[in-house]
Amino acid sequence: MHSEQHFLDLIGAHFPTGHEFLRLGRGDDCAVLAGGSDICVSSDLFLEDVHFRRGYFTAEDIGYKALAVNISDIAAMGARPFAFTMDLMIPPDLDEDFWNGFFKGMSALARHNDLALAGGDLSRADRLGVSISIFGVGGSKGRFLTRGNCAPGDILFTVGDLGLARAGLMTLEALGEKGREAFPTAVLAHLRPKPKVLIGTLLNAAGIKGLMDVSDGLARDLPRFLGPKVGADLTIPTNVLNGNVIAFALATGADPVELAMLGGEDYALLGVMDEETREKAASVPGFTELGRVTDTPGILVNGKPFTAQGFDHFENR
Repeated sequence: MHSEQHFLDLIGAHFPTGHEFLRLGRGDDCAVLAGGSDICVSSDLFLEDVHFRRGYFTAEDIGYKALAVNISDIAAMGARPFAFTMDLMIPPDLDEDFWNGFFKGMSALARHNDLALAGGDLSRADRLGVSISIFGVGGSKGRFLTRGNCAPGDILFTVGDLGLARAGLMTLEALGEKGREAFPTAVLAHLRPKPKVLIGTLLNAAGIKGLMDVSDGLARDLPRFLGPKVGADLTIPTNVLNGNVIAFALATGADPVELAMLGGEDYALLGVMDEETREKAASVPGFTELGRVTDTPGILVNGKPFTAQGFDHFENR
């Protein structure tokens, strides 16, 4: 990769410049996005040796996941993504084969979600890093699903596997590439999370009260979702957990329910609804009812207080 233009040409080979939401695409000082409705915006960093390791992530895995975690934020708003920008921090030891794989993994996911790459920036760096900003339009009648809408008696639920990606991460950290054979479903959940855009829009249309994605573990994300004045009483039997979570817990002596509560990077959707919405929301594929919102702060899991915390970028080093 001998020049910036070489990079731009390679990007252009993977990502088209035309899209219904782009008035002006890549190549100018700014992109111009089509207006007419409210737009939600999110951004994420994806940094080598912080969020991923090249020792067990392939180039395609890195490109895919860098975009997937951003798409998940849009899904958690009950919205549909339409465009993103990408800033790349580029170390000198990565060749064109690596970048072809990186863009292949990312562009396949972009096409699946009808996403346009609107622009970005390139820079030399000591380590590989990706910064993505993503834009979405509201779901049902332009509505966005937000946090902090929980009231005592409301029903809490998830869509997606809790603890599975954590089991995959811990397997890869312990075994490296061999981990793909030990717990393949868990490893794939960590390397290639599936953003739940369709699920988010279906839940929005069903009329639920709020939604978020579980990225730092349910134990840490649930209080953020609830707000300061309420709590939760959860029931999580082991039979609702993915088989790889249970198998990993048995192999390592871990508590599978604790693993599910602490598991980060699940990118499951955590939602809240009232009784009137229950029937419609429960028909969404993968729906699992977790429990109820309480009028007392704190979290109960299977009848016992749960005080352990999930992932924090500044505490877990």
